[in-house]
Amino acid sequence: MDKPPVRTITLGIAERHPLAPDRIERAAPAARRAETGYRDAGYEVQTLRLSTRPVFDDLAGWPPAEIVSYAHTLQTVLDDLGIAFCSLGPAPAARPDFPLDRLEPIADLLVGAEALNCTVQLADPEHGIRADAALPAARVMLRLAEGTKEGFGNFRFAALACVEPGGPFFPAAYHRGAASLTIGLQGAGIVAEALRGGTQLEPAEITRRVRDALTAEATPAVRLGQQVAERLGLRFGGIDLSPAPAGEDSIAAAMERCGIGQIGSPGTLTVAAALTGALHGTDLPTCGYNGLMLPVLEDATLGRRWEQGHVDVHDLLCYSAVCGTGLDTIPLPGDSSPDEIARLLLDVATLAVRLRKPLSARLFPVPGKLTGERTAFTSPYLTNTCVKW
Repeated sequence: MDKPPVRTITLGIAERHPLAPDRIERAAPAARRAETGYRDAGYEVQTLRLSTRPVFDDLAGWPPAEIVSYAHTLQTVLDDLGIAFCSLGPAPAARPDFPLDRLEPIADLLVGAEALNCTVQLADPEHGIRADAALPAARVMLRLAEGTKEGFGNFRFAALACVEPGGPFFPAAYHRGAASLTIGLQGAGIVAEALRGGTQLEPAEITRRVRDALTAEATPAVRLGQQVAERLGLRFGGIDLSPAPAGEDSIAAAMERCGIGQIGSPGTLTVAAALTGALHGTDLPTCGYNGLMLPVLEDATLGRRWEQGHVDVHDLLCYSAVCGTGLDTIPLPGDSSPDEIARLLLDVATLAVRLRKPLSARLFPVPGKLTGERTAFTSPYLTNTCVKW
C-alpha cells in the first residue's frame, strides 16, 4: 500500500511562557524542515503543529485578561508565520489550589484565535478528580458553541483526565522538557488493510494482523523522524500510533471488517480491545494516547452509525474503558445544559482515574440544533450527522 499520510508533525517548544516572537519564529522553520524531510521521502504531511508548556502554569501570577491578551498576540505571530496549529496546554484544574475562576476565560482566549488550542485537566494521578471543575469546563464548551462559527471553537478545546505531556495529537497535546519532535499518522487505512478479507476474526488474530501492519508501516516513519530530529537538534519524542480516521478513511469501517456487523453491535467492545492490544504491542517508541480513536464527527462511517442509532455517547464511553482517547467530536444538542455536560465530563474523568489511563472529552454542543436534527458543518475536518445524547 502507499505510505500512510502523516496527520501531524508536532514540535514541542521547551521555553517557558511568555514566549518571545523570535522563539516562535525559530520553531516554524524547524517544523517546515521536518515537513520537507517527510515529503522528500514520499509522505503526505497534513499539518504542522507547535506544542508549548501549559500557559496557565507558566503564567500562574498573571490575571486571566492578560493571559488572553498574550495569547492573541501569539495568534498574530502564528498568522504571520503561516502556522495554523499551536497548543497552549491544559489549565491544571485537578490541582486543589488552582483557582477555578481562571477556567471560563479560556473561551475568551480561543474565540478569534483560530490557531490556538487550550484544554482543562480535570483529573490527574496525584490529585484524582476535581469534581467542581467540570461545570466551568462545560460552560467553556457552551460559550465556544455560541461564540465561534458553527461552534467550531470546540474543535480546539477539550476536558482532559490523566493526560500526560508529549503527545502529538491536538487539542490534548502539551509539552514538558527538552524541545522535541513527535509524529502521528492517519492510520485508519493501515488497520483497514490489515483486516481486509477478515470474517469472524478471533481477537488474537485481529491483534496480530494490526500489530504487524503497524510495525511495518510505522517503522520507516519513526526512523525518518529520528533522523530528522537529530539533524534539527531535537529529541525524538515518539509516534502516537492511534489510527486517526478522516472522513471515508474510517476506523469504524475497518472494525466492521472483523465480522461484528455494524459498529455498536455485540462484539464491538472486544474488537476495540483487540485493536488497542495491537497498538500497545509494538516495539516502536510511542507517545500520547496510543489507543483507538472513535471521533464521531471525523469518521464518516461512525457518523452514519451514530445517526442510524447503532451507537450513542454511552456506548462510546463504554468502549473508552478498553481503548484510546475517550469521547471525541461528539455532536450534542445545542440546548444541552451545563450540568448535563459537566456530568458527562465527570464520567470520562472517573474512568480515567479508575483505569489509570489518559482520556479526554471533546464535545460539540451544536448551536441551534435540537435532538435528532442534522448538523451542517462546512469545515473540511468534519463530517455531518445528527445531534443527540
